[in-house]
This record gives sequence, structure tokens and C-alpha cells, in this order.
Amino acid sequence: MEPIWTVLFQSLLIVMFIISASLKLLRTRSMVQHWSEYRYPFWGMYAIAGLEAAGAALMITAFWFPANRFYAAALFAGLMVGAVHAHLFRAKHKPIMAVNAMLMLVLSVTLLFQ
Repeated sequence: MEPIWTVLFQSLLIVMFIISASLKLLRTRSMVQHWSEYRYPFWGMYAIAGLEAAGAALMITAFWFPANRFYAAALFAGLMVGAVHAHLFRAKHKPIMAVNAMLMLVLSVTLLFQ
């Protein structure tokens, strides 16, 4: 049986990435504004949303197929390194704007090296 913190981290990541993918796919005002500040093409927003949704689906399957946790966590870690870079270096946001991405990165890396 998995430790409770593993299940908690997986669940948090699933919820956060489903929300994030949904906000991008729905082109919410905040996502469109951020994406403009990052200076990335808008098709990239849909590509990232697709990767986030795929990672969430993979993390869900990890409850039955534990090996999938590694792949989902690796995908999430890569996405969050990109998110931190986009916030801090592309958009030059204040560090507080990258806190969520950094937290998701820490959770992902923790699951990666479990």
C-alpha cells in the first residue's frame, strides 16, 4: 500500500493540472493575459493544456499502475520548470507569481524520487 503522502501529492497534482488545463482550453482572461506576457504563440497554450491533461490522466492511472507515477511526475516537473521560467524570465513577474508552479515542481520531483 502506498504511503498517504504519495496519494495526497498525486491527488493535488491531478486537481491542479486539470484546473490549469481547463483554464487554458477555455481561454480565460487571466490565461490569455499571462500567455501574452510570456510572448509565446497562442497555439502553445493549447499544446501545454494538452500535455497537462495527458499528465493528469496518466497520474490518475498511476493509482492502478504505479509505474505511471514516474512518467506523469517527470512530465509535470518539466512543465513546471518551463512555467517558473516563463513567469520569472519571460514575463518578469514578481516571484510570488511563480509560487504555485514551484510548489507543483516540488511535489512532482518528490514523487519522481520516491
